[in-house]
Amino acid sequence: MSARFAPVRRGHYDTIVVLFVSFLLLSNIGATKLIELNLFGGELIFDGGAILFPLTYVLGDVISEVYGFKPARKAIILGLVVSIIASAVFYLVQIAPPAADYENQAAFEAVLGFVPRIVLASVAGYVVGQLLNSWVLVKLKQKYGEKNLWVRLLGSTVVGEAADTAIFCLVAWAGVMPASTIFNLMIVGYVYKVAVEFLLLPITYRVVAWVKKNEPAYEEIQ
Repeated sequence: MSARFAPVRRGHYDTIVVLFVSFLLLSNIGATKLIELNLFGGELIFDGGAILFPLTYVLGDVISEVYGFKPARKAIILGLVVSIIASAVFYLVQIAPPAADYENQAAFEAVLGFVPRIVLASVAGYVVGQLLNSWVLVKLKQKYGEKNLWVRLLGSTVVGEAADTAIFCLVAWAGVMPASTIFNLMIVGYVYKVAVEFLLLPITYRVVAWVKKNEPAYEEIQ
C-alpha cells in the first residue's frame, strides 16, 4: 500500500475532547438546580453541575499535560462554542409554540429555560477557569518537566477552579441571592471541586500515563 494512502493514527485527542465537551454540557444542565444538604448541623448549598463538572478539569488536565496549551485552548473554545449553540437551541425550543397536548411547557422552561445571566456566568467562569487551569499546568510542566505531576494537577486546579467558581457565583447570583448564600456557594463549590480533583489523583495519574504511552505522537508533541 502506498504511504500516501496509509491509515493515519490520530491518537486519543479527539475522544478526550468529545468527553470533555459532553461533561461540560451535562454540567451546565445540572447547574440549573440548587442542592441543599444538612450536614453536621450546617447547610451546604451547591448547584447540580458540581457533580460532574470537576471531571471536565480532570480531562482538561489530561489534554494540557499530554498535548500542550494550544490543543487545550482549542478544546476549551470548542466547548464554549457548543455551549452557546446549546443555549440558543434551548431558547428556540422554549419560545416555540407548544403542541396542544403538550403539558410540560412550564417544566421545560424551569429546567432548560434560557436565562441570559446564568449562561453568561457559566461561559465566563468556564473560559477563564479552564484557560488558567491549562496555562498554569503547562507553565509548571515547563519548569519541572515530567516530574511532580501532582503539583501540576493540583496547582492548576486550585487556580482555575477559584476563578471559575468566583466568576460564576458573582455573575449569576449577585443582587439575586443574599451575600451569605453566594459566599456559601462559592466556598462549598470550590472546596468540593478541589477535593474531587485530589481524590481522583490516582485515576488521573493512570489516565495520563496510559494516554502518554498510547499516544502515537507524544514524543513529537514534546
